[in-house]
Amino acid sequence: MASFSFINNILEALNNKMWVGGIFCDLTKAFDYVNHNILLSKLEFYGITDKANNLIKSYLNDRYQRVVIKNSYSKNCLSDWRKVRQRVPQGSILGPLFFLLYINDLPGIIRVSSKPTILADDTSIIFTHSNYVNFKNEIDIVIEKISKWFETNSLILNFNKTHYMQFMIKPNLTVDIHITYKADIINSTSFTNFLGLNLDSTLSWKSHIEKLSSKLNSACYLIRSLRSIISAKNLRTIYFSYAHSIMTYGVIF
Repeated sequence: MASFSFINNILEALNNKMWVGGIFCDLTKAFDYVNHNILLSKLEFYGITDKANNLIKSYLNDRYQRVVIKNSYSKNCLSDWRKVRQRVPQGSILGPLFFLLYINDLPGIIRVSSKPTILADDTSIIFTHSNYVNFKNEIDIVIEKISKWFETNSLILNFNKTHYMQFMIKPNLTVDIHITYKADIINSTSFTNFLGLNLDSTLSWKSHIEKLSSKLNSACYLIRSLRSIISAKNLRTIYFSYAHSIMTYGVIF
């Protein structure tokens, strides 16, 4: 549903002949930089207080970790135990939920002037406006707001992997939009990956289809190679795992 809303907002704005742009944010090790005190205070704000809050606090605090390097020729090398002072436990069921609650208030600070889409640590923002000057100003304002929000919440916005894309109907249209925050520059791009979908600036889906074709070629080769040595039932299972799942993912968009 997040992808559907995102693509639909772009198409609707293009149909109304508006300026449309998108910021695709990349956070540096997002799950590893979650501050426990900030998370617990946000949970308390959402109504998770008293014993429930203390239970989560005991779950997060007093965790230790170390690095093990296994060697078949000698003894394993072990680092010293170090206390984990931040991050949510990865690989756990609660980890993604805690992170979603951690960033749940981010859309509220930018929703007035933009349309944010957040799924775990993937944050994407769509800007639309009929006037170019106002369009550019709103982008600059939102970038400043989210940068300060990330800084306040101990998260790091990776400007090297954060991109801006200008969506347009005509592929040859050139638009010079230079986005900076302090000394950091957000690079413009003509294609990007959004939740497993390969988007280009005109939503032609050419790059997405090319990558799908490459994956399906490998799946077809696997099925052809196995069809003479395994049962039809097992072959059908392989088809749904390696081919059908690839074709149907995101097909509604």
